[in-house]
Amino acid sequence: MSTTYRTFATGMLALALAACSSSVVREGGSGSGPVTSSRAKPGATVVVKRGDNLYRIATDNGITLRDLAAWNGIPSPYTIHPGQRIRLYPSAGNTSAPGGRTTASTSPRTGSSTPPTRPSTPAPPPVASGLSWRWPADGELIGRFAGGDPTKQGIDIAGKSGAPVRAASDGVVVYSGSGLVGYGELIIIKHNDQWLSAYGHNRNRLVNEGAVVKSGQQIAEMGRSGAARDMLHFEVRYNGKPVDPLSYLPRR
Repeated sequence: MSTTYRTFATGMLALALAACSSSVVREGGSGSGPVTSSRAKPGATVVVKRGDNLYRIATDNGITLRDLAAWNGIPSPYTIHPGQRIRLYPSAGNTSAPGGRTTASTSPRTGSSTPPTRPSTPAPPPVASGLSWRWPADGELIGRFAGGDPTKQGIDIAGKSGAPVRAASDGVVVYSGSGLVGYGELIIIKHNDQWLSAYGHNRNRLVNEGAVVKSGQQIAEMGRSGAARDMLHFEVRYNGKPVDPLSYLPRR
């Protein structure tokens, strides 16, 4: 299962989050051209505008996507939001080599090396979402969320082919398609400006983009598109960042 979700690193929500006043980009996506080495601009920042993505900001400023993400603590899939300030230079003690490799810094007093900066991990989920959540499918829980692990950014629910997949809360469908590798037939629902939920590996999608759905409404049939078995991969995201769905779903 982990191999399948490793493709998340290239931008699982690239097509959908643009409709949610946030942007996600596939590495190597549109932009002014590839940048192979970074030119830091000490003290310079940019403010994200609607429609911006991190790749475009990076290439427009002569910085690699991975370096810009590392300098600002933005994990894959590089979600940014309008009004967010992006630093065009590394913070003290955070020096990235071309291609996004973080290197150790040297103390000017002792000449000793300090440990490389560790990749940032998603922040703990908010205390409350303000939404009423329900389980999106019946079945055994076979995969759990693990913060900071790009292969476990949601939960997996096993079931039978054709079993109903239901909206976990009221919202609007912002993506319904199969264009994101590793997730098969995928549906993403926007619940409000901060919250999204995603439903992957369906056999059949029953709603189109723009559809208004109610909590508990069937939106798909469970399947194994992009998976080794019949199952639902379910994610919850707050401001584009993955949070543990089990923190919000009612106890069974």
